[in-house]
Amino acid sequence: MKMTLRWYGSKFDTVTLKQIRQIPGVTGVITTLYDLPAGELWPEERIKALKEEVQAADLKIEGIESVNIHDAIKIGDSRRDMYIENYIKTLENLGKNGIDMVCYNFMPVFDWTRTDLAKMRPDGSTVLAYDQKKVDAIDPQTFFNQTNAKSGGFAMPGWEPERLAHVKELFEAYKDVDEEKLFNNLVYFLKAIQPVCEKYGIKMAIHPDDPAWPVFGLPRIITSLEKIQKMMKAVDAPFNGLTFCAGSLGSNPKNDLPAIIRALPGRIHFAHVRNLHHFEPGVFEEAAHLSSDGSFDLYEMCKALYDIGFEGPVRPDHGRMIWDEKAMPGYGLYDRALGACYINGLWEAIEKSNRK
Repeated sequence: MKMTLRWYGSKFDTVTLKQIRQIPGVTGVITTLYDLPAGELWPEERIKALKEEVQAADLKIEGIESVNIHDAIKIGDSRRDMYIENYIKTLENLGKNGIDMVCYNFMPVFDWTRTDLAKMRPDGSTVLAYDQKKVDAIDPQTFFNQTNAKSGGFAMPGWEPERLAHVKELFEAYKDVDEEKLFNNLVYFLKAIQPVCEKYGIKMAIHPDDPAWPVFGLPRIITSLEKIQKMMKAVDAPFNGLTFCAGSLGSNPKNDLPAIIRALPGRIHFAHVRNLHHFEPGVFEEAAHLSSDGSFDLYEMCKALYDIGFEGPVRPDHGRMIWDEKAMPGYGLYDRALGACYINGLWEAIEKSNRK
């Protein structure tokens, strides 16, 4: 296991590489070129500059999250081959620079959905939270406007103001895209990029839909073990794998997280390990990583990763906002650092227990 932290780049992140380097056990970052719109080709010189900046801080780029996929690819319209060609060239530029893991998603319109970006918890911390009843009570444009207004001025991943300012047009573009068509468009994309991935040893790690059910009537296709296995069977090659995200898959309490891990040896390329607290179906909030603070058993989750021989990057994913920190919702330094240390402690205990 390689412990990492997500880092948005020096121009966008309140957390510095120097701070990340000081978290015990964190050896790398998961990063991106945050200012490049979905569909745009990533220039090799910018990838090189990013890699050099990270290496200068004595860290390593363990993966990219995300090279975002243009809506034309997800919809399957007449422009998709052009955008897929850009994606292939971007993957080639990453591969030439030794970057061999890309986390991506195939969610229509909204990359992820939360109804509260700063819900107050009893301990005084604030967290991201979700309540399906609130989603059902408003329209998509209002939902975007409210979310954008509560972002604290930060440009949040998957919530690009320029793209989502046209929510109505996006929903119109997706009106004929059902679950079957979205799935077929994903398969088309994966088969198109397979040669460049295999040439450079790039592992594509699809991120599950968040939450794990349709939102505003939009289809969701990566929500359970059954659907993940369907995707892997459709393009049955080692490059085609999963980002195991506990928060996304665990948004549905029916998903057995350790069982999902154990069912996918060799096909989990990246892991987001974190905790949620469930109140009722469709209502949850994010929690501290400590198992007893939420609804998940992080020991069993880490034990499952260990048991399948997982050696890829892990990040503690979202954290609470604590100690009066001001940062992008979910992406402060302090609680994610605590989470990284907690996960590393569990991993050390599991390793030592298995040596006896």
